[in-house]
Amino acid sequence: MSAGLSRAGRAGRACRVSRLLAPVVLLLTAAAVQVTPATAAPATPAGRHDVVTWGASADRAGDAVADRSYRLVVRTSVAGDNLRIRLSNALGDRPLTFDSAYAGLRQTGAELVPGTNKRLTFGGTRSVTVPAGATAYSDPLPGRLPAAADLVVSVHTQTAGGPATGHGMAMQTSYAATGDHTGEDGAANWTERTGSWFYLDAVTVRTSAAVGAVVALGDSITDGWQSSGDLNRRWPDYLARRLGATDSPVRGVANEGISGNKVLADGAGQSALNRLDRDVLSHPGVRTVFLFEGVNDIKAHTGVTGADLIAGYREIIARAHRAGKCVVGATVAPFKGWSEWDTAAESVRQEVNHFIRSSGEFDAVTDFDRILRSPYDHERIMPVFDGGDRLHPNDKGMQAMADSVDLDSLRCDRTSTVDVP
Repeated sequence: MSAGLSRAGRAGRACRVSRLLAPVVLLLTAAAVQVTPATAAPATPAGRHDVVTWGASADRAGDAVADRSYRLVVRTSVAGDNLRIRLSNALGDRPLTFDSAYAGLRQTGAELVPGTNKRLTFGGTRSVTVPAGATAYSDPLPGRLPAAADLVVSVHTQTAGGPATGHGMAMQTSYAATGDHTGEDGAANWTERTGSWFYLDAVTVRTSAAVGAVVALGDSITDGWQSSGDLNRRWPDYLARRLGATDSPVRGVANEGISGNKVLADGAGQSALNRLDRDVLSHPGVRTVFLFEGVNDIKAHTGVTGADLIAGYREIIARAHRAGKCVVGATVAPFKGWSEWDTAAESVRQEVNHFIRSSGEFDAVTDFDRILRSPYDHERIMPVFDGGDRLHPNDKGMQAMADSVDLDSLRCDRTSTVDVP
């Protein structure tokens, strides 16, 4: 059941991609190459480049805790080698030093596959200090990282204070411990569980230059609320599985949803407009931005009009195009029955959806509204797709959304003008 609508001429694009090799065991030794934000990227062999394989939007994550270790479980999308992680202090108010960081493959829970947990370096050293408001990449780690793998990144901060940067609603169990246990394969000291990711906001790999990524920019529906936890059933996860089963040149998927997020106003995270550069355009290898956001602007009843929201969409489109990215727009899904729904909000939703479908300003359109709405009442989500609150889809709804995306619409032939360190 497809609702992807691409512009005329898209079918004529020819983007060829070599089939990725079968996954093998990850991670050998850490390379000593300077890749801190103040320096240039390491030289990349001709025909290869870095692509984001996982991402999560940075937000406030409570107060930073000293002498704390986090063992963070994330799901990769595209396979590749030369893994790099990005640590974020975007919401911090003081410099933050990470004195130990490791990456390995998960066996079960907090336990790692023996021999895969390898130390990460930063400019050839074991620690890195990230200024307030900044991010830092690790050095490339030789060895192949499989697609659809449970990657585990373990980090330790000896001294920390002020606001912590992280992603609150991970829909994935990770682990925490007092003291530095980052280099351990076993789970004995990782007794605390957390439903958030701390400090880690991206993982990249190096792969064929023909391979790219899509970034899903959205709110709680994209973030995965009402999908099954620890099972990777957010709609971008289902999309990654579809892409991984094809020869599409787009293989990477980064989920940049934040629960409660708005296009125009800060609140639950910085607005889509304010976080676009950091959470989307800064990632390497991105071809396409998938924009599915706006319901929180509408239902908040803060005076936002259809024209206001359309102006926000136009700014995102313009900025993405200047960066060489295409933009797929998704219609705002129905939410009648949610406590903030009323006819005024519904009127704005219909106006905005008409623009998305008919303006021609997006490079392509995916009609999530038509996929999710009830055939008997177009203002309501179909019961079989309802996660229970009349707004958020369940696992079946998430999969239906991903299945409706025209994979060809994620290709992009624009030339990027943005270099990533």
